[in-house]
Amino acid sequence: MKYRKINDEVLYPNDRFVSLNGADLTFFKEEALKNPRQRIRLCAHQGMDDRVHEMFIIHAKDAYVRPHKHINKAESLYLIEGEVDVVFFDDEGHMTKRVEMGPPLSGKTFYYRLSDPWYHTLCINTDLICFYEVTQGPFNREDTVFPSWAPDGSDLSQAEKFMSSVRDRC
Repeated sequence: MKYRKINDEVLYPNDRFVSLNGADLTFFKEEALKNPRQRIRLCAHQGMDDRVHEMFIIHAKDAYVRPHKHINKAESLYLIEGEVDVVFFDDEGHMTKRVEMGPPLSGKTFYYRLSDPWYHTLCINTDLICFYEVTQGPFNREDTVFPSWAPDGSDLSQAEKFMSSVRDRC
C-alpha cells in the first residue's frame, strides 16, 4: 500500500515522493463512499507539523462540511472533478458570496485562494467532488473556528436541514 491510514478519512503517503493516477482517484472515491461521513483525504505532506499542507480530498454529495473559518491561514482549492458551490458567510451567518465551481474545462471557476478568515462551506452538486487543497501548517485545531449558528454535524437531520436552507438561498 502506498498510503498509511490514520483513520477512515485520512491517509498519509508512505514515501516522500507522492504521485497519483486515475486508479488512485478511483480507489479514493470508493473509500469515501464507505465512510460514514462520505469523505476521504490523502495528505501529500508527511505529517501535521509540515509547514505546507497539500491534500487531495473527495467528498460525496451528502457530505456535510460544517461552516468554518481559518485564523491566520490562507487556503486554496483547485477543483479537479465534480461541481460545487462554495458559500461564504459573515460572522452572523448571513450569506455574503457564492462561487460556482466546476473542473477547468467547465467554464466555471475551478480555483480560489482565500486569505481572509471568512466562514465558508461546500454545497456539493454532483455525486462526488475531488479537489486539491493547500494550506499552511502546522495543523492546529484551534486555528479552525466553527460558528454557533451552524450545526456541528453530530445530528444528521439538523445538518441536512441547515444545508437545505443554504441551498435554498443559493
